Amino acid sequence: MQVPPRSSEPNRRAVLGLLAATAAMLTLGVGFTGGRAMAAESVKVGIMAGEDEEIWKVVAAEAAKNGLTVEPVVFSDYVQPNEALVNDEIQANAFQHQPYLDAQIQQHGYKIVPVGYTLVQPIGLYSRKHKNTAEIPEGAAIGIPNDPSNAGRALNLLQAQGLIKLREGAGILATAIDVESNPKNIQIRELDAGIVGRSIDDLDAGVVNTDWALKSGIDPDKERIAQEPLENNPYRNFIAVREDEKDAPWVKTLVAAYQTDAVKDALAKWYKGTTLPAW
Repeated sequence: MQVPPRSSEPNRRAVLGLLAATAAMLTLGVGFTGGRAMAAESVKVGIMAGEDEEIWKVVAAEAAKNGLTVEPVVFSDYVQPNEALVNDEIQANAFQHQPYLDAQIQQHGYKIVPVGYTLVQPIGLYSRKHKNTAEIPEGAAIGIPNDPSNAGRALNLLQAQGLIKLREGAGILATAIDVESNPKNIQIRELDAGIVGRSIDDLDAGVVNTDWALKSGIDPDKERIAQEPLENNPYRNFIAVREDEKDAPWVKTLVAAYQTDAVKDALAKWYKGTTLPAW
């Protein structure tokens, strides 16, 4: 018995269908990264509430010039942006420096990497009761942030001002336990980073992150009595992504959109000179 030849029509239709689907994916900018599909022209970026929202309006406008839609997702604390990133709720975040990320990785095992620097905000010691560190009295209460990286940052600032001495080798992740000399018997009060600034009236002084100082109504020009140095500062903030997406094409576009003169101007306008470009 002679078997009649199969019609090639079904195969031809299947090939045409596959080509059409591929074309549609390319048109929509769908790529595959980390084993999942994602629209490359649109990314969600976790940022902090406040002045940074204005900065990212400028970043979004710059990114749009190169076909990338940036949707800022606003957070009110330092814990959620990394959780949202590893949970695939956002594709990037921009709020942290390396010591903070290192502490988070050590605690949670996050596979998150920096891909481009954004800004640097020198942490400061603020007071409404004393004009300089020499005036800080015996038994003074000084507030510091209670998260690992910023606590170490604050303690190193107090050491640089001669208020305390840390044990040798304590480094940038020093804790209150590492204070080996406290000649003025200063009471170090560890508070949430967002609370220190709002508690300034109840403290002799407080070490406050610049963004929280502005949110708390603190005047850096009038109430800052000390500041960490800018040279060799390890606390430059950056855009971070999941490790498996660090080479995605949209990452370079996003970083380039931030590192522009337009963003430099926005930083100067909205942070009133207290925040500097870090790239």
